[in-house]
Amino acid sequence: MALYCLYELHYRGFAGVDERWEWAPGLLTLRHELEDELESRIRQEAATVPAPQCDSRDADAIPAALREITTAPSGPSLSRYLADDGTLDDFREFAIHRSPLQLKEADPHSWAIPRLTGPAKAALVEIQADEYGNGATRDIHQILFGLTMRGLGLSARYGAYLDRVPGPTLASVNLASYFGLHRRLRGALVGHLAVFEMTSVEPMAAYDAALRRHGLPAGTRHFFAVHVVADAHHQTVASQELAAGLVRAEPALGADVLFGARAIMAIEGRCAEQILTAWHHGRSSLLPPTDPESAEQPVRPATSPAAGRRSP
Repeated sequence: MALYCLYELHYRGFAGVDERWEWAPGLLTLRHELEDELESRIRQEAATVPAPQCDSRDADAIPAALREITTAPSGPSLSRYLADDGTLDDFREFAIHRSPLQLKEADPHSWAIPRLTGPAKAALVEIQADEYGNGATRDIHQILFGLTMRGLGLSARYGAYLDRVPGPTLASVNLASYFGLHRRLRGALVGHLAVFEMTSVEPMAAYDAALRRHGLPAGTRHFFAVHVVADAHHQTVASQELAAGLVRAEPALGADVLFGARAIMAIEGRCAEQILTAWHHGRSSLLPPTDPESAEQPVRPATSPAAGRRSP
């Protein structure tokens, strides 16, 4: 949480906090210390994902290497559980877990734009333009996720549930911010985004199916339906034009691209495992509110006849 808060100074900040704190030397020193520990843990986690046997400097080998990483055997599927067996309350909890990242979707990856050149930059801008709605506010993916939150009877306020999500969830957000804020890790950020896009279509379709099963309307499901279509294209752009394009321009970054890809697979897998383990033991995957009296309350009941077994 401490690192998340330090990173947030580079995004939207906090009410009542002097905006000059973003570059306060003391806070940057603390952030550096926390990041040293974070990177050590990330590299340990990434090492649990099998490394492709390829020349990481060969741009033509990168798309296949990324596919190998994303299709490696992993743990149980959170999206499949929600589609087939999860309750509506399970889905509400899942949405709360995703909210710290999805309500700033695309922002961490945009840090890479000024750090890339040529085809890789063009590919990244193409992906990001879609994420930001191609100029239409109503189509910004962050806003679409907010509509999903409201449709589930949850608050769409930025940061509303930070006190409810556990460490593994915040780690997935911090991973993107860490890669994004460090130019030396631009390769890892590209690998992170490539996997994010390459592993999106099937889970997004499953989440859409889960909400459909619970009787939620199209407006609540729209965020997921949009990603099924958009990411079917983005996954090709991300692997063949963005990732391969970067390695073609800077061959030495190939190893970092694959590191970033393995890191997101490991961290997201650990997060999903934590959630599913809690549910399988009949308990909430969320933390209790730090202040129950001021905790965010549902803004309205979700439109569904289905009943859940837990309340976030």
